[in-house]
This record gives sequence, structure tokens and C-alpha cells, in this order.
Amino acid sequence: EAMTMADTIAVMNEGRIEQMGTPVELYESPRTVFVANFLGQSNLVKGTVVGNDGSDLQVSVHGNKISVPASRNFAKDNSEKSVLIGIRPEKISIEHAEPNSLGGGVITDISFVGVSTQFQIQMPWGQELSVFEQNDGGASHLQKGDTVTLSWKPSFTFALDGTSDVDAGTSVNPDEL
Repeated sequence: EAMTMADTIAVMNEGRIEQMGTPVELYESPRTVFVANFLGQSNLVKGTVVGNDGSDLQVSVHGNKISVPASRNFAKDNSEKSVLIGIRPEKISIEHAEPNSLGGGVITDISFVGVSTQFQIQMPWGQELSVFEQNDGGASHLQKGDTVTLSWKPSFTFALDGTSDVDAGTSVNPDEL
């Protein structure tokens, strides 16, 4: 509800401000895993920094090269070279060629939810990623068990601290409200 009514939102975690900004800033550019998970769903995948030319961070994710714009690199310290690559489910395309891609995923579940269809994709390294596709007829041929490639524009990618708990912010204890 706050996302639709507020100009500025403060996301709180254990009594402190985790991040403050406009609804668009918080959703599109979360600076922590907690915010990424608390405001919607995020696919977070561990990766290793392999290069940084100042404008883009290059990350190896299970043998795939992923680019992250420097302006969307929110990892506190890249000295460990471990980051979490984040991408929102609705920003991913199935089988469309974009510069950032992860191949070899298998569709494990398909859920029609009205304006979109949610796909659960089991990646070769065992992690399950979510993809939301608009119901415009483009992905209707896909079936459970199909092997697919997931791709997205680099500008949709964000990088977070690789030592963070990937489940931070996924559930809220009702006693804390």
C-alpha cells in the first residue's frame, strides 16, 4: 500500500532504516538483500567478480558472464569478489536473446495468474529462479520439462553484498509489526 501512496518510503529492518527512497528507487535499485526481498520478489544468484572497467562490473555466474552497470553495483566491498546478482522476475525473458543470459534451465512449474504467467526454472546448479511473462501469447508454447535460456538487459541487473543471507526480508515475524 505504501508503494502506491507515498513519495518517499523508509524500509525498516530491526529498528533501523535499511534504505530510504521513492517507490521506484527502492524496487528497481534495492541496496540490500533485505530490501530486494521485502519489496517484491527477486532472483538472487551468487557470482564472482571477474572485472570492473569503471562503467560495468563483470561477474561470472556458473560460467556465464553477466554485466552489471557500475551505478547498480551496491555490493559493499568487492575485495572478496563475491556478489549476489539480482534480477526481478518480470525483467527476465525466456528464450529471447539479450546480453545477459543463463542457459540450461528446466521449467518445473507454470502458473497462470491473469495478466502474467509465472514460471519456476530449475537451473543446472540447483537453484530455482522465477520468471513472470506478460500473457501476450509469446510464451504459451512452453511446457513443464522444457529446457530454456533466461536472458535480460544488463541495465536490469543489480549487484549486492555476496556475504548477505539470500533469504533476508523474505518473511516478517508478526510479533515484530
